[in-house]
Amino acid sequence: MTNAIEAEGLRRGYSGGFEAVRGISFTVPHGEIFALLGTNGAGKTSTVELLEGLAAPSAGTARVLGHDPYRERAAVRPRIGVMLQEGGFPSDLTVAETVRMWAGCTTGARPTGEALEAVGLGSRHRVRIKQLSGGERRRLDLALALLGRPEVLFLDEPTTGLDAEGRRDTWNLVRRLRDEGTTVLLTTHYLEEAESLADRLAIMHQGRIVLTGTPDEVTAARPARIRFTLPEGVAPARLPLSLKAAADGRRVEIRTHELQDALGELLGWAREAGVRLDGLDARSATLEEAFLEIASRTDALDQDLNGDLAADLESLR
Repeated sequence: MTNAIEAEGLRRGYSGGFEAVRGISFTVPHGEIFALLGTNGAGKTSTVELLEGLAAPSAGTARVLGHDPYRERAAVRPRIGVMLQEGGFPSDLTVAETVRMWAGCTTGARPTGEALEAVGLGSRHRVRIKQLSGGERRRLDLALALLGRPEVLFLDEPTTGLDAEGRRDTWNLVRRLRDEGTTVLLTTHYLEEAESLADRLAIMHQGRIVLTGTPDEVTAARPARIRFTLPEGVAPARLPLSLKAAADGRRVEIRTHELQDALGELLGWAREAGVRLDGLDARSATLEEAFLEIASRTDALDQDLNGDLAADLESLR
């Protein structure tokens, strides 16, 4: 069986020579949640627009459900759902009227009530669009994306503007869709969202994919940390040298790739020394920490490359 989404050497350039997507390749199997992460300007939205068929790539190929999404749009469009960063609806229509209008352009649309109940807007069907909160508008965007029971669902920043409860409800809905066989491509600025939802992810930087893998694979190579505060009169120098602790006054941090062993050694030392470790916090690396490290390392590499290029150009003058 083919993958639901395939990108091979995908590029997207704009007038003036700017290239937003620079030769990226990845695949998304059927029934997977795949997250595209990156800072603003990394190329995420430009990539998604190519896969949705909104633009033709400058080079490379895109396939969605086995079809070119731009040249074979008629074959792809009825089978996908798209939730944009911001939808535009007539402000005087009610929620139900908006869904019915959209359903008129959607093949095999769900009943209006079903679509609204799925996103928690069932009781708001008579409310006009202009009276909705920002979070409720995002829920309506999602309801419209789900109208045609899509095989592939594109979600661009789906929980922006939602409160904690709304975000959790959306996560649960996306997981349920995945479990029912829907393929989901997600872009998000909320790294905990990607960590919670994504089966796999790709981190983009300046139009390129710099890392792919499961959330666990991305974070596994980063050290875990242990933090605590020593009591008055206990110097950090008393800690075992093998823990390689860094101290700021009495506040101590240990970075390690062997969290269980390091924590066991630390607690054993504290017990023998009769020392209480206040505010003890031990945890594996988070996706946010991995993301920030990758972004800063890639920025530093780009600066080095740009510096080398500038030096080479200067030598030719």
